[in-house]
Amino acid sequence: MTDIESRIDTSRPHTARIWNYWTGGKDNYPVDREAGDRIRQLHPGIGEYAKADRLFLGRAVRHLAEREGIRQFLDIGTGLPSADNTHEVAQRIAPDARVVYVDNDPLVLAHARALLVGTSEGRTDYLDADLRDVDTILAAASKTLDLTQPVALMLLGVVIFVEDDEESYGVVRRLMDALAPGSHLVLSHTVTHPDMPDVDAAVAFWNEHGTPKLTQRTPEAIARYFDGLELLEPGVVSCSAWRPETPAPDVAMYAGVGRK
Repeated sequence: MTDIESRIDTSRPHTARIWNYWTGGKDNYPVDREAGDRIRQLHPGIGEYAKADRLFLGRAVRHLAEREGIRQFLDIGTGLPSADNTHEVAQRIAPDARVVYVDNDPLVLAHARALLVGTSEGRTDYLDADLRDVDTILAAASKTLDLTQPVALMLLGVVIFVEDDEESYGVVRRLMDALAPGSHLVLSHTVTHPDMPDVDAAVAFWNEHGTPKLTQRTPEAIARYFDGLELLEPGVVSCSAWRPETPAPDVAMYAGVGRK
């Protein structure tokens, strides 16, 4: 058994594998599907959040590559490879785009090494690290990315795993402080809202049975991650409402894009 295989726990549901199940992937286990179905019973629309978040990623990356000229992407909390990963979207527009993926999930690592392969003109790399390991991430990413030039920092559904508010804001701030002017923050986050009590119930179930535990925040708290940045229109909104190609119902994943 390899070191990566020894770190994969199939006895407890894991968020990356449940997300994969909800988006129609096959990289999950019975324990993940059982938990995913239970969460969907508590909140029937939860599977749509995963799809909406993935579509938001595609729209944000396309905007940054086409309209902002971004050619470097640092995607932390990659999750299991799916359709239209960051490098695929970016390199369709700019084949020379460089992408560094970061995740600390061993199953993600195993799949990423095999599947997250970019164009010959660009570069794609993968780091096994935790979001909190800011210095490690920046040092390793600098071997692929030129941090003196603009970078898009992608944090989709990952700061939810940092429970302490100030620690989570501090991690994002440290990462953005290290990036050049013209860099962008792309962030999505599970929201808590008085009008969505079933979301809170689903999260409570997850935190009792799954790993890692996640933290919900209000829309106002999510907007704080963009303090000091120029928020692109339409601001921090449901990720399904961020520049959609066609109108879609709001979901309890809020997102935004900010320019440094």
